[in-house]
Amino acid sequence: MFAGHVGAALAIGRVERRVNPGAFVFAALLLDVVLWIFILLGLETVAIPGNFAATHQPEFVFPYSHGLLAATAWSLLAGIAAFLWYPHLGAAKLRAAAVAGLAVFSHWLLDALVHAPGLPLAGESSAKVGLGLWQTMPIALVIEAFIALAGLWLFLAGAKLSRGKKVWLSVLVLATLVFTIAGMTVAPPPPSATAMASSSLATLAIVCFLAGWFGKRAT
Repeated sequence: MFAGHVGAALAIGRVERRVNPGAFVFAALLLDVVLWIFILLGLETVAIPGNFAATHQPEFVFPYSHGLLAATAWSLLAGIAAFLWYPHLGAAKLRAAAVAGLAVFSHWLLDALVHAPGLPLAGESSAKVGLGLWQTMPIALVIEAFIALAGLWLFLAGAKLSRGKKVWLSVLVLATLVFTIAGMTVAPPPPSATAMASSSLATLAIVCFLAGWFGKRAT
């Protein structure tokens, strides 16, 4: 789930237009940012199974980034950060904080939809959940495409952006969707966990930067 997270962030961002949508895209991708950093630090792990070419599903141990308890904590931290970061919003900064927290938590909800039971409720030894929609990949990708495109449409409707920025933001969402479909269908196995983490972090950084750039309103 990548394009779906971006689409969810844009849909959520519609609630508070005065915050750059790039901030909500970053919030919606935060759990993955934490995941890949923790993998590089050795705090969480990812393994490439032998059947990766058929499933395109790495095996994660990620209680500190993708556990329900951890996701709740990251959501609260994101809300606090947004509350402190946007003092100019006045009374509306509480809404911005709530929306930022919701964007973070939307990541866990969408991952719980597609992952096989592997998202721990608390620590790694706790019960794990996941509806496993990726086991029926065509349906999963159709749902993800719908979330991405619906989120884009909801955000662009009424957005005070130039036509050019709307076009480029649309291109960005479509590019993430193509990247997602390729990654879940035809991409070769990553050479190593470190390479996977590094390239994923770079991709996330680029997408967040471009979402912020294209979503910046004229002043």
